[in-house]
Amino acid sequence: MQPVSVPSATVVDATKELIEPKPSANLPLSEVVATTPSAVLASHQFIVVSCYTRFDNLAHGPRGTEAVRSLYTYTINQEDGELVLLSVTKDESVMNPAFSRFHPRRNILYTCTESVAEDGEIVSWAVDPSGRLTKVGSQSARGTSTCYLTLDKECQNMLAVNYWNATIGVFGLEQETGIVGPARSLFDPNHGRPMKARADKHVNHSVNNKSAQKERQADPHSHAVILDPYFGRLAFVPDLGMDLIRQFRYNAEKGILEAAGAIKSGPDGRTALGPRYIEFHPRLPFAYVVNELSSEVSVFSFDLNAAKALLDESCDLKNAKPTFKLIQTVRTIPDGFPGDLNTCGRITVHKSGNFVLVSNRGHNSITVFRVHHEIDSQGLLSVVAAQHTRGATPRHFAFDTSGQWLITANQDSDKIGVFRFNIATGHLEFTGNEYSVPSPNFVCAFQPHTQTQIS
Repeated sequence: MQPVSVPSATVVDATKELIEPKPSANLPLSEVVATTPSAVLASHQFIVVSCYTRFDNLAHGPRGTEAVRSLYTYTINQEDGELVLLSVTKDESVMNPAFSRFHPRRNILYTCTESVAEDGEIVSWAVDPSGRLTKVGSQSARGTSTCYLTLDKECQNMLAVNYWNATIGVFGLEQETGIVGPARSLFDPNHGRPMKARADKHVNHSVNNKSAQKERQADPHSHAVILDPYFGRLAFVPDLGMDLIRQFRYNAEKGILEAAGAIKSGPDGRTALGPRYIEFHPRLPFAYVVNELSSEVSVFSFDLNAAKALLDESCDLKNAKPTFKLIQTVRTIPDGFPGDLNTCGRITVHKSGNFVLVSNRGHNSITVFRVHHEIDSQGLLSVVAAQHTRGATPRHFAFDTSGQWLITANQDSDKIGVFRFNIATGHLEFTGNEYSVPSPNFVCAFQPHTQTQIS
């Protein structure tokens, strides 16, 4: 694999004074926001790491330590990538938060909980200037093993995915508080059919041999939901169980998803792909899908004309044209490394648009791909390098808001680590900064909003 150098722009963020989040109607302000002398400067950002607190009700099998507290909040030093722990949640009622999303206009953080045995919760947290998180709301996700949250363009609704029983819900947001309200609709790809796999007896979803793949792909397993960046009205859901990217027309006013066909997540004739996540390029009409089981990234071009036709009310959704076209599939691990010893975790496109990164659980690495911008190869990927994560099972990773520091969540070694990202070459360099966190599963980096930003 030959490294590739690609120029990139440095992004600098600046903020001023923090604004306090508006509390839930049933909580006094004193219980929601507490500004203390330990409050961090507004120019700082928060890094929230979530942890597994209970292993016996998960689809997969973590090998680290069960956490007692579920959320750790840090700030990061922009000079050297050092993290400083600001707060740890005291609310032990939240079990297995495994995905987080920060509101783009309010100081509200959302998490969702993971369990195959009971419906997940979508929890709303108020974020105060000290980094303390206070639970201000909770809503049933109407499905099991809730794993992904997306806010629509106007922050009118939240879309949530339940991995185990594959349902996708649309939930209203309280406009005064930003807290998640009841489900407005629920899409079930099983159409009411009972699942073949049992919550009380199933294969370990961390295993990737043929037997485990067969059971994992006996049922639909939705794993994420995103909205297109052009119109905000097309939703795409990777279905790990069916090797599909489901396509929907999204109606924010009605709070519904209308099925509009599906696209295979990899080459025709292939099986055991396991699409996990999908991300659009920030500027180009391309999308990148990470296939968890096959350890591959599929590159799709996005057809804007087909998208416009699908959004037309006269469109026959049952016969809607696919908006994606597969143009490339690339492997995330070395050719000599056995595929059954690895499953992919996260995929992300760097904010510069020049790189795509994927985590490998088993190979314990992050692979960096260069995004080509040349006319004849636009959107395609080539390998830059693979970097060991200095820990086991990098379930998730995230850039800080500057895009120059990358934080890994090494689930099975109870560690998070910080890497410097070279935005010109795409290479990662370990900073030596690592921290003990029990069973870390997700990293969410954000800058709290200021009064100026909100007004």
